[in-house]
Amino acid sequence: MAHNPRLTAGGHTGGVQVLLLEDEPRLGRAVEGALKAQGYGVRWAKGLEEARDAFLELEPDLMVLDVRLPEDPDGGFRFAQEVRQAGYKGPILFLTARDTLEDRVFGLDLGGDDYLVKPFHLEELLARVRALFRRQAEAKGARLRLGDLEADLVGRAVRHRGRRVDLSLKEFALLEVFLLHPGRVFSPEELAEKVFGDVEKVGAVKVYIHYLRQKLHPQVIRTVPGGYRLGHEP
Repeated sequence: MAHNPRLTAGGHTGGVQVLLLEDEPRLGRAVEGALKAQGYGVRWAKGLEEARDAFLELEPDLMVLDVRLPEDPDGGFRFAQEVRQAGYKGPILFLTARDTLEDRVFGLDLGGDDYLVKPFHLEELLARVRALFRRQAEAKGARLRLGDLEADLVGRAVRHRGRRVDLSLKEFALLEVFLLHPGRVFSPEELAEKVFGDVEKVGAVKVYIHYLRQKLHPQVIRTVPGGYRLGHEP
């Protein structure tokens, strides 16, 4: 498999992001919906070129790659090799109907971290995704601290002034966007797209910002010209 010279690691735009490469529409919709329901941002690519473009725009936290694609029976393997050569360090989970030992070993040797054979239950997929994130967190310490606020991105645990604060999936996803970019101003539409996957859900953004302010601090997220940003006193 040749290295694709177009492919270089991109920048992170905030939130826990998953790149899904799956050409089958029904399965792709199911996996996308299951991941979003857990609070992950999902970029669904239906082919290799679309996946390459998505990678250039956004370096994901995790990739879920179908192995067999219409344009290449080893497309998922090829893409995994390309992103590893480009410097991608995140977890990779392969999806495939090919369950031979040779295929599993080949995929893992190319840089994959796990291998899920079709057909599978979505609950198992989500459990494997959580396990991969936990493994990654243990390896690099996926914790963010800002002032009195500490967040475990994988365990989704938040402590404020030493006190544990229970947040819903959407509350945590919203807070995470700000924590990953503490100086950036986000418009309500950007937040709606990142957290709810729908640019029209601006009203929901306002509701969840209100919830965070109640649970953490009135100035944890400040209203500023152009939208919202993380406050100086979280």
